[in-house]
Amino acid sequence: MSFFGQSVLPAARKMKDFEKLLKSDYEYIICLDAHISQLKFMLQMGHASKKKVLVHLDLINGLKADEYAVEFLAQDFKPAGIISTRSNCIIKAKKKNMIAIQRLFLLDSIALETSYKIVERAQPDFLEVLPGIMPEIIREVKNASGTPVIAGGLIRTKENVRMALDAGAEAVTTSNPELWI
Repeated sequence: MSFFGQSVLPAARKMKDFEKLLKSDYEYIICLDAHISQLKFMLQMGHASKKKVLVHLDLINGLKADEYAVEFLAQDFKPAGIISTRSNCIIKAKKKNMIAIQRLFLLDSIALETSYKIVERAQPDFLEVLPGIMPEIIREVKNASGTPVIAGGLIRTKENVRMALDAGAEAVTTSNPELWI
């Protein structure tokens, strides 16, 4: 199992990391913590390097994470997809034929139960489960939702990566360059 052939989805927090990923073998990369004024240029660089860039909508400075932002990104910036905690954005991204990854913070049982309701309504392409170091929960969410799971957050070691993948995650997201294996 993998996310379009990748077991790791590298996430760039800084421009130098993004530029490093443009030269990598990865087809899919994630853009985190960008400013709206940089984003168009970053996506143009990604397209020129034959990369499919996923934009973490909630972390783009200067852009409100709502359906209008998704519409704007789809029309003007053309990312391969978005990651968001906001189900209305996930629904809009799917309508715009972008990969839609619903980010879920699973802090406790109530958050888990609420997440199942969100997933049922939004029907995302993938779920990003945070923290991603909970193999039992990765299995449960994948089985209960029927949606492919990506593990993210607190992935610090190669062993964390292996455990998440062994638990059924399609891939792990990480901003740690040492884990971009």
